[in-house]
Order: sequence, then structure tokens, then C-alpha cells
Amino acid sequence: MKGFINTKASLLLLIILLASNCLDISKAQECRPSGVVKGKEAPPGQCNKENDSDCCADGKMYPVYECSPPVSAHTKAHLTLNSFEKGGDGGGPSECDNKYHSDEKAVVALSTGWFNHKSRCLHNITITANGRSVVAMVVDECDSTRGCDKDHDYQPPCDNNIVDASKAVWEALAIPRNQWGWYDITWSYA
Repeated sequence: MKGFINTKASLLLLIILLASNCLDISKAQECRPSGVVKGKEAPPGQCNKENDSDCCADGKMYPVYECSPPVSAHTKAHLTLNSFEKGGDGGGPSECDNKYHSDEKAVVALSTGWFNHKSRCLHNITITANGRSVVAMVVDECDSTRGCDKDHDYQPPCDNNIVDASKAVWEALAIPRNQWGWYDITWSYA
């Protein structure tokens, strides 16, 4: 009987050690910057400042990310404002379908890690903020790995936790216009 108790205690100790080791591994897997991009000043008229978009500062170092925080039932993120129309601050056509989209439609771009090599293309997500929710379609990537170049309208790389949304999303969430541009939200798969 004593050997059975020792075996049980040893097994319990092993489970506790494995669980604590898994917690340490998850800490090691947190999304950290994977490098930096050096800012270049945009040629005159090349950085689209629609929606108060930032332009890269010459010589400033911007972190880049290949990952995003883990997706959960209530993934925390920052909502940013983007135009998906031709000539808008979103740049070229959307990555998912090579088309432009009306800003009157609820569409979004996700940070690179969440975009996950186009695996979320044309799928819907639910965005919750300000006591409301809206369903929006993922049509583009908010590039967290590159920026400060012509392809990115000389704008810095996205942070790793961005849901870049059309004005239709902001309106559906009834966020006051003076707060548009950067807003704490949660999102999940629809």
C-alpha cells in the first residue's frame, strides 16, 4: 500500500511539474518583436494622411512582428480606421481578393499574425466595443512585418494587435467621431 501511495504522489508531482513547464513555454511563446524597420521620409505627396494616418519619420526604428497575441473568445485588440477604397489610405487593393471595398461596408484588415497567411480571408469576425457588436469581413492584412516604403504608403508597420476597420465598423459600434482612430475592442470568430 505504501508503494502505491508513493507512486500516486510521484505521478501527481510529475503532473504538477509538466503543467508548470507548459506555463513557462507559453510565456516563451508570447509575441515579441521579430526585428525593426528603419523609417524613411516619404517623397512629397506619397504618404496618404487620410484618417490621420501616421507617416514614417526618417531614421526612426519601428518594431515589426511576425506574430499576434493568441486568438480567444474575446481577443483584445486596438481598432484603427482605414479606407479600403481606391485612393484611400489603405494603399492598393485588398490582399484577399485583389479588390477595393466600399468604406460603407463592414470590412477589416488584421495584423499579420492574425491574418495568418490569408487563412482568415473573406471570413467574418465579430467586433465588440462600446456596448455593441458588429460582424465584419476580413479582406486584408495590416502588415506588421514591413512598412515605411512605397508599397505601404510610407506608413509604419502595424502593431501586432490591430483590427484596421472601415468607417462602417466604427459607425455600427456607435463610437463618437472624436474617438475614431484608436479604440480598445475585443474580437472573435463569427
